[in-house]
Amino acid sequence: MKTRKIAILLIGVGLLALGVAYLRSKSSPEATTPSKTDQQILRAKRAIEKMPNASEGYNQLASAYMQKARETSDFSLNASAEDAINRSLAVEPDNYDALKLRAKLQLTYHRFAEALETTRRAQTVRTDDHDVWGQITDALVELGDYPGAVKAAQQMVDLRPDSSSYARVAYLRSLHGDTEGAIQAMIASVKAANPNDAEAMAWCRVQLGNELMNARRFDAAEREFDEALRIFKDHPLALRAKAHARIQAGDIQGAVEICETEQAKVPSADAAQMLGDLYAQLGRQDAAAKEYEKFETLERENAAIERSWRHMINFWLDHDRNLEQALTLATQEYEARKDIFTCDSLAWALFKNGRVAEAKKFMTEALRTGTKDSRINSHAEIINKQS
Repeated sequence: MKTRKIAILLIGVGLLALGVAYLRSKSSPEATTPSKTDQQILRAKRAIEKMPNASEGYNQLASAYMQKARETSDFSLNASAEDAINRSLAVEPDNYDALKLRAKLQLTYHRFAEALETTRRAQTVRTDDHDVWGQITDALVELGDYPGAVKAAQQMVDLRPDSSSYARVAYLRSLHGDTEGAIQAMIASVKAANPNDAEAMAWCRVQLGNELMNARRFDAAEREFDEALRIFKDHPLALRAKAHARIQAGDIQGAVEICETEQAKVPSADAAQMLGDLYAQLGRQDAAAKEYEKFETLERENAAIERSWRHMINFWLDHDRNLEQALTLATQEYEARKDIFTCDSLAWALFKNGRVAEAKKFMTEALRTGTKDSRINSHAEIINKQS
């Protein structure tokens, strides 16, 4: 396939950080037989035993642990990956593969400025690696530098128009309000996905489904979520997306069953929050309260690891809890990253605390890309109605 220019000014571009896997669960399901990734971990450990002073084995181990974390939503595996990366750099300082892995892990930990610094360090070795340009794209998006992210994404596409490149283009287009362009880019990403990587294929299907949901093509979206679950059973993102599709279809009980199944296998803050909202909608207030308590417990731990309070802030604001603390934390978040979602959280926190004029200022920032995100636009409509 030929390299294609993104045509930014005409099409609009945007990105949801393909390389940032926000793994937010507490435990992994018990494995009955070693998976392909488990076997990769074992092979890497054997390689380290044979050559403990070589970086390659440590890099392979780190990569395998990070893949396992994606597959199981067990965030703790990333600590093992980080240890392997540190050991790799200890035996061979500045080795290129370890720097790439470090940047990828820093993105996972929401250490976006650090990730950007690491990618720049890697580019002192070589500038023709499309994966590193993807990492730069991810970091710049999360920091709110969308023009810079667009340029980095273009470099990535020019070097190699593959599944990961198209996924970044899709998200950039989505952020800039080009829903149909995002769908077309995600279709290209799905087609280019590695058939031997079931988790990556499922992830692409979920992202395509999400864009179809944005376009209100709900049946087509749900088919993508079903396909993702067929490819990779119990994929956490696919389960949650399927639950959203059921809610959209009016099948609240079906969504509850999906969330309950997910929670029974791999407890997570996101699933607890969704389940709490569903219970509340069904009038099961006691059950909702228990899930909200689970959410806050798990999310405090996530926030400590990810160094981001955005999910907790939004939860408090949506449920009219701890509004002053939510504003304090939203202000701190904005100091670290100025993406449109952080701007929206700060605007909504200011509004909830009665500071309407300031809320309008930050909502203008949240709308600067022309996003069609329903949450942001709903907040904007409410805030802008106030005198």
